[in-house]
Amino acid sequence: MNPNNMISNRLAICSWSLLAKSSRDLVEQVGRTGIKRVQLALNPLIYKPEFWYDAPERLENQGYEIVSAMFGTVGEDYTSPDTIRQTGGVVPDETWDENWKHTKAVATLAKKLNLKNVTFHAGFIPENMNAPAFEKLLCRIRRIADLFGDNGLTLGFETGQETAETLNNFLSKLDRENIGVNFDPANMILYNKGDPIKALSTLRHWLCQCHIKDAIAADQPGVWGREVPVGQGEVNWCAFFRVLDQIGFKGYLAIEREHRETRVKDIKAARAYLENLSEKNNG
Repeated sequence: MNPNNMISNRLAICSWSLLAKSSRDLVEQVGRTGIKRVQLALNPLIYKPEFWYDAPERLENQGYEIVSAMFGTVGEDYTSPDTIRQTGGVVPDETWDENWKHTKAVATLAKKLNLKNVTFHAGFIPENMNAPAFEKLLCRIRRIADLFGDNGLTLGFETGQETAETLNNFLSKLDRENIGVNFDPANMILYNKGDPIKALSTLRHWLCQCHIKDAIAADQPGVWGREVPVGQGEVNWCAFFRVLDQIGFKGYLAIEREHRETRVKDIKAARAYLENLSEKNNG
């Protein structure tokens, strides 16, 4: 693993991790991390343009590159694994019409910004491929994938809400060329959906981006696992990067931090951890 290739050319930061209140605030906080690339959340630009419309321009003016984007769906409730199962992604019928309208706005904005890869949580995919709910979700995602394809975009699926095998089967059945996976090893732990390293191998053919995040599994069913700073959780990072090297993955690695108030500190620590790991592997 080439340390310069991994850190200098591939490391990014998820904009929503910084809890910025405006585009100006975002640029200032990105600067504090020392990272030059950003995965940009698009929902703020769509719903609060008065604070966020100039975020892409501000980032570019300061020498930061937007390497991908993310959008959230309408009505998501992450209070517990059960609430997000009921409300997440484009699964719920009651929010589908609004979510379809929202995805059209996302596609238009992403194209305007000349982006190529946009990620999201599709919602819980049924394990039974013969279930009516599976076919309904398949039709909705095909519609979104075709919309994105018409705008020159890849649609990236966030991992975690289902097993790697279920997601692999779904993507194969989906049968679209402009789809991929944003692999998040911590989400596999937080959602209790299997070993992250085995999941990474299962989904290797779909990878378009990875999130760098760590977690500890819950000690009882029905509750969230606990997100922790990178290197302090249950993700085997040596094995993680070994798999990426084996499959020749050259995509971006976006650090994501969604808990605690010391996010910039934790992101900088994650960067240092990765640099140190890279040096050891190449020493």
